[in-house]
Amino acid sequence: MISTRLIEATDAAYNPPLLIKSILKQSLTFEPDREIIYRDLVKMNYRKLNKRIAQLAHTLTAIGVKPGDVVGVIEFDSHRYLELYFAVPMVGAVLHTINYRLSPEQALYTMNHAEDKVVFCHKTLLPLLSGIHAGLKTVEKCILMKDDDTLPEGINFLNGEYENLLAEQPEEYDFPDFDENTMATLFYTTGTTGQPKGVCFSHRQLVLHTIGAMASLSAIDSPVRVHSTDVYMPLTPMFHVHAWGMPYGATMLGLKQVYPGQYEPQMLMKLILTHRVSFSHCVPTILGMLVNNPKVKEPDLSFFHVIIGGSALPKGLAGAAMDLGIDIIAGYGLSETCPVLTIPYLSTADRKKMTREEEVAERIKTGRPILFVDLKLMDDDGNFLPFDGKTVGEIVVRAPWLTQTYYKEKERSEELWKYGYMHTGDMAVVEPNNTVIIVDRKKDVIKSGGEWISSLELESLISAYPGVKEAAIIGVPDARWGERPLAIMVLNDATHVTGEELKKHLQQYVDSGKLSKWAIPDEFKFVTEIPKTSVGKIDKKLIRSKVQKGEI
Repeated sequence: MISTRLIEATDAAYNPPLLIKSILKQSLTFEPDREIIYRDLVKMNYRKLNKRIAQLAHTLTAIGVKPGDVVGVIEFDSHRYLELYFAVPMVGAVLHTINYRLSPEQALYTMNHAEDKVVFCHKTLLPLLSGIHAGLKTVEKCILMKDDDTLPEGINFLNGEYENLLAEQPEEYDFPDFDENTMATLFYTTGTTGQPKGVCFSHRQLVLHTIGAMASLSAIDSPVRVHSTDVYMPLTPMFHVHAWGMPYGATMLGLKQVYPGQYEPQMLMKLILTHRVSFSHCVPTILGMLVNNPKVKEPDLSFFHVIIGGSALPKGLAGAAMDLGIDIIAGYGLSETCPVLTIPYLSTADRKKMTREEEVAERIKTGRPILFVDLKLMDDDGNFLPFDGKTVGEIVVRAPWLTQTYYKEKERSEELWKYGYMHTGDMAVVEPNNTVIIVDRKKDVIKSGGEWISSLELESLISAYPGVKEAAIIGVPDARWGERPLAIMVLNDATHVTGEELKKHLQQYVDSGKLSKWAIPDEFKFVTEIPKTSVGKIDKKLIRSKVQKGEI
């Protein structure tokens, strides 16, 4: 490190640490009377939110939560979750957002590994907690959250109800300063092997991610942008990577926020239409659920803007959403990256020159790195590869908000940061203009007769065929070619599509040079449902297992 000249600050000068409380403070600057909605049950403004966060902070200290303690949350997307996003880290504790879609064994592992001291749990999700309560090693208290006046029966380990506890506390709290590198959040991400991995972030990382993501989404020309007049609703669970960091960003900008609770198609559409939700984000599965809802065909949805992440945005789904007036783009990031890394840059001027098909193709690309993200392609030996739109390599990144370690897992952490860059496990090409196009997950890319075949590209092209609702491509062993792609599809109701029709559909892309002739699958299987992970991604590990067992 080079020798530099440091600023000698005046003794009286205040050099504030980057803490989550600074995000909350902004919420009272511009629109303190803007609403925060929870389903059709709760309505409040930012003044009230700040008071309730203070009451929650007093509640946490009153029940024995100290700096460094871990507080678990098992809850749907709600105003209560938003309050916990702030109050827990602002008193110096660690917020553990628990994935309630995990198996009981996995949930138990994560809570013991995190050493949760207190757990806040929604009444509907109590069966999960009750089933593993006897195996919890560190939990001392459980606080109930509910939406009605009834209390659960047969549960004897609760230590109070959320609203009653808050009502007893003052509406002001003097949140302290402390080191900005203090751990603020912790959650667990599942992989293909082993137990879930703990991913943690500091106050500094969350503040910088919020600023970087909001500046990129607000200022850079794109079909989907964020403005202080937007109405925001998360469609990514708040247990998953801080709902992509957007609740922090929406609060900082003072947006009207709508929280849907448990994801139910009718309630989601009601909230979107009633409050004219203009900005959201989700995985393709959730968007498909909305797009395929019969009631969605009637209203004008041109006010609705959505970023799709978690897995690739298929061409067919993007087109179907745009047909309904929904403005849509892809985005990219990982649990380990807080998560935003890229969004498409698509200027208004460029869009005017494009055909619809060209514009759809640009919208579904992985995009360009957002502000402060250093993204490169790397080979297996740690060498950087050119951005020529042809050379395939693994995406590796550096940014101020990337997790520095897997919690309590040194070996996995060193593997994650091999050669000094974070390894994403995603294979891509990067065009000369810095646009990233993911080819596949490193473990999912198919090699057939020496040819690399992108399962993501095949899925996107097949999904564009009329009647195809969803598609998944995996590689299966082949005695002659090593591997061959197998297509698994879900069709829309009352639709009949054959494998031969799909082969003809793909042949046009072979003829135009877009696809290798080896990429056309030999076999197409039609199913009623494609297996998904706990966060709604296509579960290719499970699909491979089912194919191997003859269950598909």
